[in-house]
Amino acid sequence: MSGTEGRPLRADAARNRVKLLDVATEVFATRGVGVPTEEIARAAGVGVGTLFRHFPTKEALLEAVMVRRLEAIATQAARLAAGPEPADAFFACFRLVIEQSAGKNEFAQALTAAGVDAHAPLRESSEVIRAQLAGLLDRAQRAGAVRPDLGLQELIALLAGTSATMEYLGADPAAQQRIFGVVFDGLRPR
Repeated sequence: MSGTEGRPLRADAARNRVKLLDVATEVFATRGVGVPTEEIARAAGVGVGTLFRHFPTKEALLEAVMVRRLEAIATQAARLAAGPEPADAFFACFRLVIEQSAGKNEFAQALTAAGVDAHAPLRESSEVIRAQLAGLLDRAQRAGAVRPDLGLQELIALLAGTSATMEYLGADPAAQQRIFGVVFDGLRPR
């Protein structure tokens, strides 16, 4: 981990950065991206100056949270892909991507409104996840667990649509499980 000028962060500074990201992730997920940075700093137990040393703008903080979420998805997807059951790995990764995508559109809209290209910092992690999805899809199809006529672009479209559906449903776990059931049934071979 490095500071803003490429120097390594001191241990306490590194802990503060991680804590700020943890708190910001939780606060943005539960209360939306409109929460003032002062509240995030207070919830993390640091001064606002400490927050701004790590993240010079609120947009930089939002961007860091988004990048961190994608990196976490990539790490978990790699762990799933290493598992012995292609079907379990594929469907678990589908669920993971949907569950971790909650609020993503709100983040992107806030960054775009501030004139920040929301996609540029996410490209690398997005490409890693895309490659992992392609591998998981291929393994699941070869195992006969996913219909063979589904391509990667269609899978990504299904992920985007399912994510939007889950946001529309809100916090209704039973409805969300029904949606996963319908989508997963449609992904399986006839």
